[in-house]
Amino acid sequence: MKTILKNSLKTAAIALCLLSSTMTFAQETTSTTSSETKNYDQGFRLGFGLSGGVPVNAEPYEFNIGGDVRLQYDLSTKYSLTFTTGFNNFFINGDDNDLGYIPVKGGFKAFVLKDQLYLLGEVGAAFAVTNDYDDSSFLFSPGIGYANKYFDASLRYEHYTNFPKLNNDGTTGKGLGMIALRLAYGFKI
Repeated sequence: MKTILKNSLKTAAIALCLLSSTMTFAQETTSTTSSETKNYDQGFRLGFGLSGGVPVNAEPYEFNIGGDVRLQYDLSTKYSLTFTTGFNNFFINGDDNDLGYIPVKGGFKAFVLKDQLYLLGEVGAAFAVTNDYDDSSFLFSPGIGYANKYFDASLRYEHYTNFPKLNNDGTTGKGLGMIALRLAYGFKI
């Protein structure tokens, strides 16, 4: 399973590199025709976020709370690359231990409306750090959000391929989904 996770992460990294080089080339060709894009200052942004989520058909989990740090590199006014990490915790009902984990995600953000409404796709891994569960999981996360100069709010779906859950028949299975809301403060660095 670790081989599958490593291969998936390599494939995602290659896809992000190819996509970013295509976007960079597109930026260079349009910069000669648009003074707005020509004068755009590419650079980094740093954001600190808090998120809360609700698991989807994932017993015994009740809710998720976490915090993150996101580094964003703006390729243009419309496209950005992201790297996000932090700490999240799935709270479990009953006497079982909660599932705490560290997500590590790379992503691509595309602004679709007035440089404020965006679509975001991230892929990566989630590393469990609880006492009795130490497996990792492939993680993918599509989302939609709104951002201005300092504030960022997004709604996303996250899926963890290897985290355990209880099936309807009481057996243990894998594959856990969540819908989450993220509120963040960000700034140029």
